[in-house]
Amino acid sequence: MVMQRYLLTYIGVVLTLNLHHLIRAIEVPRDPSIQESLHQPPTITKQSVKNYIVDPRDNIFIECEAKGNPVPTFSWTRNGKFFNVAKDPRVSMRHWSGTLAVDFRSGGRPEDYEGEYQCFARNDFGTANSNKIFLQVSKSPLWPKENLDIQEVHEGAQLILACNPPPGLPPPAIFWMSSSMEPIHQDKRVSQGHNGDLYFSNVLQEDSQTDYSCNARFAFTHTIQQKNPYTLKVLTKHPLNETSFRNHTDIYSARGITERHPSFMYPVGSPSSQMVLRGEDLLLECIASGVPTPGIMWHKKGGDLPAGRTKLENFDKALHIANVSEEDSGEYFCLASNKVGTSRHVISVIVKAAPFWLDEPQNLILAPGEDGRLVCQANGNPKPSIQWLVNGEPIESSAPNPSREVTGDTIMFRDIQSGSSAVYQCNASNEHGYLLANAFVSVLDVIPRILAPRNQLIKVILNNRTLLNCPFFGSPIPTLRWFKNGQGSTLHGGNYKAHENGTLEIIRARKEDQGTYTCVATNLLGKAQNQVRLEIKDPTRIIDGPKDAVPKKGSTVYLVCRTIHDPTLRLTVSWLKDDVPLYLGTRIKKEDDGLTIYGVSEKDQGYYTCVASTELDKDTARAHLTILARPDRPRDLELTDLSERSVRLTWIPGDDNNSPITDYIVEFEEDRYEPGRWQNHSRYPGSVNSAVLRLAPYVNYQFRVIAVNEVGSSYPSLPSERYHTNGARPEYNPTGVQGAGTAKNNMVISWTPLSATQVYGPNLRYIVKWRRRDTRESWSNRTVKGDVSQYTVTQTPIYTPYEIKVQAVNDYGMAPEADTVIGYSGEDYPKAAPTDVRLKVVNSTAVSLQWSKVYPETVQGQLKEYRAYYWRESSLLKNLWVSKKKQSMSFSGDRTRGIVSRLFPYSNYKLEMVVANGRGDGPRSDTLEFTTPEGVPSTPRYFRIRQPNLETITLEWEHPEHPNGNLIGYTLRYQAFNGSKTGRTVVENFSPNQTRFVLQRTDPISRYRFNLRSRSQIGEGEPATGESPLPLNEALPTSAYTKPPRDIATQGWFIGLMCAIALLVLILLIVCFIKRSRGGKYPVRENKDVPLDPDDQKVDNGSFDYSDEDNKPLQGSQTSLDGTIKQQESDDSLVDYGEGGEGQFNEDGSFIGQYTVKKDKEETEGNESSEATSPVNAIYSLA
Repeated sequence: MVMQRYLLTYIGVVLTLNLHHLIRAIEVPRDPSIQESLHQPPTITKQSVKNYIVDPRDNIFIECEAKGNPVPTFSWTRNGKFFNVAKDPRVSMRHWSGTLAVDFRSGGRPEDYEGEYQCFARNDFGTANSNKIFLQVSKSPLWPKENLDIQEVHEGAQLILACNPPPGLPPPAIFWMSSSMEPIHQDKRVSQGHNGDLYFSNVLQEDSQTDYSCNARFAFTHTIQQKNPYTLKVLTKHPLNETSFRNHTDIYSARGITERHPSFMYPVGSPSSQMVLRGEDLLLECIASGVPTPGIMWHKKGGDLPAGRTKLENFDKALHIANVSEEDSGEYFCLASNKVGTSRHVISVIVKAAPFWLDEPQNLILAPGEDGRLVCQANGNPKPSIQWLVNGEPIESSAPNPSREVTGDTIMFRDIQSGSSAVYQCNASNEHGYLLANAFVSVLDVIPRILAPRNQLIKVILNNRTLLNCPFFGSPIPTLRWFKNGQGSTLHGGNYKAHENGTLEIIRARKEDQGTYTCVATNLLGKAQNQVRLEIKDPTRIIDGPKDAVPKKGSTVYLVCRTIHDPTLRLTVSWLKDDVPLYLGTRIKKEDDGLTIYGVSEKDQGYYTCVASTELDKDTARAHLTILARPDRPRDLELTDLSERSVRLTWIPGDDNNSPITDYIVEFEEDRYEPGRWQNHSRYPGSVNSAVLRLAPYVNYQFRVIAVNEVGSSYPSLPSERYHTNGARPEYNPTGVQGAGTAKNNMVISWTPLSATQVYGPNLRYIVKWRRRDTRESWSNRTVKGDVSQYTVTQTPIYTPYEIKVQAVNDYGMAPEADTVIGYSGEDYPKAAPTDVRLKVVNSTAVSLQWSKVYPETVQGQLKEYRAYYWRESSLLKNLWVSKKKQSMSFSGDRTRGIVSRLFPYSNYKLEMVVANGRGDGPRSDTLEFTTPEGVPSTPRYFRIRQPNLETITLEWEHPEHPNGNLIGYTLRYQAFNGSKTGRTVVENFSPNQTRFVLQRTDPISRYRFNLRSRSQIGEGEPATGESPLPLNEALPTSAYTKPPRDIATQGWFIGLMCAIALLVLILLIVCFIKRSRGGKYPVRENKDVPLDPDDQKVDNGSFDYSDEDNKPLQGSQTSLDGTIKQQESDDSLVDYGEGGEGQFNEDGSFIGQYTVKKDKEETEGNESSEATSPVNAIYSLA
């Protein structure tokens, strides 16, 4: 709710009950216009302190300022007598102020102006007094000259060095230094008292190593006075020799000093007393002597020391109690104790009190005929006396006033009349001080005034508590009533509550409370009124707020915030993160109904608050975002339990970043064979942080650990220290041993080398052994280095089996005997071709083959496959060009039959067969020729359906790409449908030359499904299908939705892109217009005086229209219904333009497709598929 704010204070009502009469006082608002128009007695607003100490080097200013209407005048008294400011040339009074200024620039002594000053502020309605200001000039006298004797004292005795500083104003601050300006070290034994003296609880010989000077610092004059130094001579039984008692724990016994019982050097005598005033700080001090140095403890008789206000100072020798009160009175005692004994001193504390206010008199504003009172209640110890003054004079000597009655600390006013305004002073005093208060009594008669702005508009939220303010003023105090919409009844009770300060409270604002409210203030002198218009608004609510989410790092998060609000108010939606305004940028974007955060990271975790606010209210909704991220890397890796084949690895897990750690991956790196390459060692569950690792011999290990959670893997930890294991003979031989030839007279023996953890020792080698299988010949062998992974055996017979072994060995010994592996030497090309090859035509696209096996010795290797090579020699259709590219069909293994498929029907083919091994193909067999029979045609090309009007549907197509025989015609099947209802199927047959059909519609509402097939003598081929477009009067269905997630047309980037495209098109149009105006069309007859050639059909109205030469109509093309030339052998295809022949149609039924230049595509496909050079097109066009 919006509360109107004013620079006003509203009317207050002071209720006091005295002698069963209700006394009401008027409070004047701080409105300047009212303050200036009302008469007011003087009021002191500023004055100097009672005890005023000034610096003699500066001019003197004694402050006194007051306010009143009329503006008051000022006068002063000095020492109780009138002070004539005009007679003293050094003294002046500030303009519009009573402040005195004493200027010493032309000479004069400040001490001459010391004394007691009092200021008086007067106007026509009374006189106000200031406090009595006691002016003193600061003094910093010099130290009296004195000769100080050398202080002789026995070691262990007590000593007091007196300071006795000169009396200054204010008193100086005391501190002790040596004559070389080094501060005297103070401790439990040596310390300065509150009176400035320096106390030695016991003297030691080292105290004579310096002198002692008391210094007094005067704050006002910023000067320091120094006393002549004391020289100390310590009489001792043992001269100073540190080595003689360095190892003694008791320095006193080591130096022969007699122990002494504690005694008090301050205070002197027992007991003592101390008086303190209420509100001041109390300082109690006990300084004791003794050997050893005694300690001090403080207690209060019959209770504890005041809690929270007590502080021990000066090495516990002083007790400081702040802001004392009467309950701090009593007996305090200090205990001085050492190992010899204890002494006690009692200090009686008496708390007195200067006068303090219980009820300070306040200004009183009354209307004629009203009653009132001034109360002046003060307390103190002893109890202060109360004296009343009026306008600065004792009330007893003032003019009598029948409406005034003085009773002790109270002045009663009854039926006060105009002209009774005055300023009353109350003086409360006792022996410790005084209090002086000014309070005026002002008698006013003022017509009512409304202080609020006129005709306010207040807007509040439905069901809220509402305050309609109507501050007013008048004397006598007016009565105020509220009315609504001009009705005569006063608003009070029920949902309304009228307050005495003029405010109307609506307990719960309802829609029916909306309207215009009038407040009327009335007293004996007249009345005033004002209107307030109230509007009730609907509250702002978040109906769907953000929800707690736990996204993964790097993902996108959407926090929803949907709101409702009063439509007449402006809504502002803002976001906070952890109660701080959220910075929005390219990564964090505010949407209409939420907030999107792209690529969240750990710093995005926290509380997100949606704040929906209007000028009147707001609503908030909060959600917490917990970011799941990859864990932090483990740290502090440590190796323990070191042994030959194992070690314990321990680590400290990193932060799991809100996703529990599921696994730890231990990796290792060795620096001998593959330095810098980290390999997996083992994996452990996420609940452990220590594992025993199995190790291999002769490896210089270094480990690291990776933590894994559902989000991903952490960065690897820092590597551990290295651990080197001792060597051993190999336990493993190489794997993957095989032998194969790369040439017909060799065999390459290869293997997978041992890994770094399988080497087990230095100088790794491999012993390679081989011999022919099934022979009794001895093993051949060679030893190769450990970094070699193959060995080549030469001069081997063709494709001969060998037994092979590869065994590892190092300086510690050999690995176990290796397993035997069978390998083969190299192959040579086969020497024979398949024989007795027989062929049988299966159908128009496949033939079956059968052949006899070749002898194994002719293969000269491992038989891989029989392979048939075939190619299309020609087509049975005349003038049809075909590709003679060879194709092959493989028959794996030792087979004797197979089928060659995917042949073109109605074509002549040739075929050859070979045997293939790992080296390659053998010689070719004899060539066979065969012919494939006629087949069914392929699908008609470029099937198009157009609906130029409501009466007809036009179908157009092109000949099939592969006739696969003699084309004898086309078959069209179609049926009408309307929703789920379908009509009967109609069949139409067309000649092979017809590529266009016009259907006359009998039903303008239904649509049609079409099925078109090509026919040969064998049968019908695959169909081309389609449906007629929607009728012109049929509206496209639309889907109802509340709000799409994101409409691309409203996206800023899309709008910008469209604007850029539009600008580019506009520039291109301008360029084209300029080009065209300069030479786009040339008048032929003006440049050429020869008759038009009959072939030059492009001349129209004397101008030449540039067009593509390729757009000439071919022979056999037909004219469409709209009179345009349609190319019968068109390169346009529904299949090429759309997907699967499905096209889109605009409202006039014409086809809309994504056109591509098929001519370019056909050029890339080669002449085999080129329509421009195909003889078949020529055959079809001539048919």
